[in-house]
Amino acid sequence: MRVESLQIYPVKSTKGLSVSSAEVQPWGLRHDRRWLVLDPGGENITARTHKKLLSVTALPQPDGSLQLSAPDLPALCVTAPTTGALLDTGLSRIDQLRDAGAEAAAWFGDLLALPARLAWQDDPRRRAVGAHHGGRAEDVMNLADAGPLLLTTGASLSRLNEWVAQTAAELSEPVPSPLVMDRFRPNVVVRDAEVPFGEDRWTRVRIGDVAFRASELCDRCVMTTIEPSSLAKGKEPIRTLARHRRWDGAVWFGLRLIPEATGTIRVEDVVTAE
Repeated sequence: MRVESLQIYPVKSTKGLSVSSAEVQPWGLRHDRRWLVLDPGGENITARTHKKLLSVTALPQPDGSLQLSAPDLPALCVTAPTTGALLDTGLSRIDQLRDAGAEAAAWFGDLLALPARLAWQDDPRRRAVGAHHGGRAEDVMNLADAGPLLLTTGASLSRLNEWVAQTAAELSEPVPSPLVMDRFRPNVVVRDAEVPFGEDRWTRVRIGDVAFRASELCDRCVMTTIEPSSLAKGKEPIRTLARHRRWDGAVWFGLRLIPEATGTIRVEDVVTAE
């Protein structure tokens, strides 16, 4: 098996960026999910309820700043705050975050047509991976939902697309275009896996020279029903996953990983699993 693609999501719930290589840090990939959009009460604003976030491109700059762009809005460059106001988030396992300032707040407010703030996770070591998500005492993470990295395989997506087509045929619906992997927002996509959903049984993964521990499978939410390019919303893949991949009250696609070492991973790296 080899790495087919790598993605980072600098601001949680915004558009993914494809990269040819990524630095693995103890809490996840460098630049991945270190920024977060909040409402005035400190609740996380995500694309689950505000799909316009998926139209935002957040591009890390060499000087450490972040360039934001979205249709019909001027580009904005934001500097990661290291001092200044801390925002109470009220979110499970997330400590206070640094407020990115009034200009960024206005930019996201204009995008979403509601009051919003942009916040920066200045120290990921303050956020632990929950024990109920497979975390150990030493495991820390970025602002992802439940684990530092997410891995998916092309073989599993191909099988899911077969199931989606079967579901449509059984219901006398037009067969939809195949689902794209971007819907699932992985960090690492693996090609040449022999068995679809074989990752369900993986406990350890090595990508190039970097070792990871599998912490848990990834339960999927309504965000996967949004087509990332058009922002059109539908019933898939949740409808079909519920027929084939439903247990413990959830539907499942992908594997969460926790780094056991630091280093750099690259597209075309060899992937081994046990």
